[in-house]
Amino acid sequence: MEDRAMIFVDRNRCDYCGSCVSACPVGAIELAEMQLIISDTCTDCGLCLDICKTDALNRVPFGPLFERRVKVESLTLEVLRRLSRNKGAMLGAAVVLLLIVCAVFAPWVAPYDPIKIYPKEALQPPSLKHLAGTDPFGRDILSRIIFGTRISLQVGLISVGIAGFFGGLLGLYAGYYGGRLDQMVTLLVNIMLAFPGILLALAVMAMLGPSLFNVMIAVGISSIPAYIRLVRGSVLSVKENVYIESARVVGCSDLRIIVRHILPNVIAPVIVLSTLGVGSAILVGASVSYLGMGAQPPTPEWGLMINQVRSYLRIAWWMATFPGLAIMITVLALNLLGDGLRDALDPRLKI
Repeated sequence: MEDRAMIFVDRNRCDYCGSCVSACPVGAIELAEMQLIISDTCTDCGLCLDICKTDALNRVPFGPLFERRVKVESLTLEVLRRLSRNKGAMLGAAVVLLLIVCAVFAPWVAPYDPIKIYPKEALQPPSLKHLAGTDPFGRDILSRIIFGTRISLQVGLISVGIAGFFGGLLGLYAGYYGGRLDQMVTLLVNIMLAFPGILLALAVMAMLGPSLFNVMIAVGISSIPAYIRLVRGSVLSVKENVYIESARVVGCSDLRIIVRHILPNVIAPVIVLSTLGVGSAILVGASVSYLGMGAQPPTPEWGLMINQVRSYLRIAWWMATFPGLAIMITVLALNLLGDGLRDALDPRLKI
């Protein structure tokens, strides 16, 4: 492919999104003045070189027309740098990492079998032998909480995966194509938002039946509207940019435009919503299990553990306190991490 001479104005950051011009397709078009010598396309993305940030900006400078080389700054490193300066996000990330370690290595971390019954040790208060006490069947509560971490994270991640995939897909196509498809998706979202999330999840559970897998499906379905609205709104904003129009002019297909040019520009808010959504999904899943429609005994699930000790609250406070603290700490850590990601991924904020 032949080289092309370009003239860039002396600007480092894009006024539209605040990121480095070398990483911003909007800045590369609106802040860079390029003189085109030939008409050709980039072998990497198929776009004309005047709107291709991967090929044009990394091209070796030549000729008297090139005045300045734009520095390439890694957005990933920039996000990590901003995130590392947020103490709350770092605390949340440390707690989440600890929970993941406990979930993965639960058989080695837990001091006792979470299901095996020890009748002689029933209702033991917290002690050196049982740090969180025991339940009416003599089972170690700390061991059950550690194994419950697996279930809670599984519920949160799979539910968010279901909501993110289907909600993101519907939001992308509704926002890009508009018309009748957009109207139908918007109507579906409005109907689903008319019901509280927990009520919608319970309605789905009533149809599917009580089980842990059905909890994941129900929580995922109840979370879909939030992803549809977020992605659709972002697509409506992004698709009006100049580089999207340029991609259409050079003959890019709709699928290529959506995948290569729209999706990367709407993924950041989806990441933030997903991080926050994991905490919400864990909370809703625990609530459904507490009502007896989720995980079934003897599964060590946090919400179910609280449900099973309601009649012992006055004489054995520890049986509901420690599972409740596990839910609170997990959700709080995920919220802190989500808030930190939101600030780090927002280029308008300088942390």
